[in-house]
Amino acid sequence: MIKYSEDHEWIKMDGDVGTVGITDYAQKALGDVVFVELPPAGDSFAKGDEVAVVESVKAASEIYAPVTGEIVEINGTLEDAPETVNSSPMDNAWFFKIKLSDMSELDGMLSEEDYNAFVEGLE
Repeated sequence: MIKYSEDHEWIKMDGDVGTVGITDYAQKALGDVVFVELPPAGDSFAKGDEVAVVESVKAASEIYAPVTGEIVEINGTLEDAPETVNSSPMDNAWFFKIKLSDMSELDGMLSEEDYNAFVEGLE
């Protein structure tokens, strides 16, 4: 199951741990990504907190926690190869894994169908 936020993050669940990244729409809007700053594993964040930063040739953008929880793993590959965000935003370019402290927060997120309709409304 993948859920989406209106801030263009996605979360894919495996038990109570979610893998988080940004959507294809977000990476296209950013342009060529040149730098990714990730949080340290072990840090905890509340839903909506700024967790990471992505810099592109166009701008810098914050990545927000789509749910409340503790970072259990980061994708260190992105620090050495930030361009992966452009080539594989939904697969290889995940940012971090977060252990959810409140699974019900997923209920407020968008399905893929609802996210696609949301994005169409932006264009």
